[in-house]
Amino acid sequence: MLKNKLQPFIDRYEEINKMLISPDVINDIKKMTDLSKEQSSIQPIVKKAKEYIQVVNDIEDNKLLLEDEELGELAKEELKELEQKKPQLENEIKILMIPKDPNDNKNIYLELRAGTGGDEAAIFVSDLFKGYLRYAENNGWKVEIMNSSESEAGGYKEIVALFKGDHVYSKLKFEGGTHRVQRVPATESQGRVHTSAITVAVMPEVDDIEIDINPNDLKIDVMRSSGCGGQSVNTTDSAVRITHLPTGIVVTNQDQKSQHKNKEKAMKVLKARLFDLQMQEQMAQEGADRKAQVGTGDRSGRIRTYNYPQNRITDHRINLTLYRLEYIMNDGLFDEIIDPLIADHQAKLMEMSEV
Repeated sequence: MLKNKLQPFIDRYEEINKMLISPDVINDIKKMTDLSKEQSSIQPIVKKAKEYIQVVNDIEDNKLLLEDEELGELAKEELKELEQKKPQLENEIKILMIPKDPNDNKNIYLELRAGTGGDEAAIFVSDLFKGYLRYAENNGWKVEIMNSSESEAGGYKEIVALFKGDHVYSKLKFEGGTHRVQRVPATESQGRVHTSAITVAVMPEVDDIEIDINPNDLKIDVMRSSGCGGQSVNTTDSAVRITHLPTGIVVTNQDQKSQHKNKEKAMKVLKARLFDLQMQEQMAQEGADRKAQVGTGDRSGRIRTYNYPQNRITDHRINLTLYRLEYIMNDGLFDEIIDPLIADHQAKLMEMSEV
């Protein structure tokens, strides 16, 4: 019975309340922080659990009053409302009880790379990144560009940025994969539609504790910065390239004038890439169930098509098509795609938990 499953959450919440005012915890900052985080994480389910238990109790009370001459009709009306509310609460509670992805609250490194399509792909990297910037602004997030490589025709061959804020990973983790664009390039005189593609990688920001790098595994090269960085950048050997020898992962950073800052940023991105690699390997070992849970799937797979002549955006994973491409890109309205993806993901997890 769901009511019995919910009681331990309420008991634990009340237990934490008592612990937080005990002298032992008050004098231990780490313990207090850990308990506060745990309390905060179960607070939504405790709130719904209390509401649900109250509804169940009220249903039982009203059933007893049905035979009462004076209160029977009133009880019947209230019972109808309560029995409609009960399944809604049950569904909300099932979603809250889905095991949380430990990365959901983390900041992310978002990496966009031009793929097939040459200059047009690089321009779309810039366009999609601008859309994500507006989406970040809508959510009150901050964005810091870690590294970029500009294309001669405009746009970016590659851009890596740190997105910081509440639940960034939980919102953007489904963006990883191949994004295909269909449109008429500005340089196309015949008006023909060209198809190009870019890849997006979403990597959680990690703490030093989570990923350990042996300094002997690193090859660090310092070189002259290139690209549109201004005169001061072009005249100093400030660019840094770090190669992680065991995996072959290469990270370059040249956006800062300071060599030290470029090295620091490159190391942060390297740690995120290594952590992401660990996640991918873990998914492969744990099989299809884990892949469905995480929801990122095969990064090489085409996940979305942006068709400009038809003003159409299609997410192929959930067969969602919207004829609002211009608004979504210009105003950063990615919730129109992301919310259905999250709902589909939650539905699959609920199905798996019921098996």
